Amino acid sequence: MPDTALYLGDFQFSGMEVPERIPLGGAQSMVVHRFPGGARAIRTMGRDDDPIDWNGIFTGGTALERARYLDTLRVQGRPLPLTFFDFSYSVVIRRFKFNIEKAYRIPFTIELEVVKDFTQPQDSFPLSDFGTPIKKDSAACKALGDLIGDPTLSEMLDTMDSAINQVSSFANAAQATINSVMTPVSAVLQRVNTLTASVTNTINSVTTLGGILPNNPIAQQAARLTGQVTAFTQSSALYSLQSAAGRIQSNLNLIGGGPNVRTVAAGSGTLYDVAAAQYGDAQQWTAIAQANKVVDPQISGITFLTIPNNPQSSGGVLSK
Repeated sequence: MPDTALYLGDFQFSGMEVPERIPLGGAQSMVVHRFPGGARAIRTMGRDDDPIDWNGIFTGGTALERARYLDTLRVQGRPLPLTFFDFSYSVVIRRFKFNIEKAYRIPFTIELEVVKDFTQPQDSFPLSDFGTPIKKDSAACKALGDLIGDPTLSEMLDTMDSAINQVSSFANAAQATINSVMTPVSAVLQRVNTLTASVTNTINSVTTLGGILPNNPIAQQAARLTGQVTAFTQSSALYSLQSAAGRIQSNLNLIGGGPNVRTVAAGSGTLYDVAAAQYGDAQQWTAIAQANKVVDPQISGITFLTIPNNPQSSGGVLSK
């Protein structure tokens, strides 16, 4: 992190004073009640942030003055703002130690106790961009299909490519959409396996290069030699195609196998309110209702709701 703007109060760390890494995080304060038979009840009491600490080295003509200034801040014991990247904390210097090797080189260790975390909570995460690699592999598959020259395979590749290009966003695709792409991909892989077996059989059936034997007719020897060369060429393209189509299938499985739901707590209100907060669309309340097997949009008391990550639109009409 040498290029990081790291501030503690009005003090900016620079050069070798900035660490390669800063440990963050902590624990959840809790009381665990253990009962006979292994049952337990846990009461959570909130965050318990670990101290933020790192090592560095003051260097240069002002090294001693900088070290002494931080030590003065430690002695004062006042809350100080700590900022770097998108992180912002109020901290107190719990421990600051420095070793004077030379007036211009002073290693130090600092430990900060977190008073409050002002960092904006991360309530969501960016979805992976599956579309780019999938479409890139699909284009590679079509190019390999042209080299192989099998009409049936080429038709299947066109179908697969068309299905892929009809999906505007794989990250937000519903399972039904993923399945509509998975079907032609599986068909391509099956055809590739069939052709690979045929090509392998052609290669293995010839005991000599081109089947050239003294008593074989010239035309027959030439045909076998041509077939063997073609088989070797197709074999390489088929294995490459199998690899590319396999990656498409793996990426589709990752999308379909990812976390499809999440859980949120809701108090008074309605499923319309929850849908508007979670999706920005109150009509998606039907997806929440179906996931929780309820028909009444009214919420009574504290309720934990299952929220589908990729809801299918029903226009706000709940189908029973």
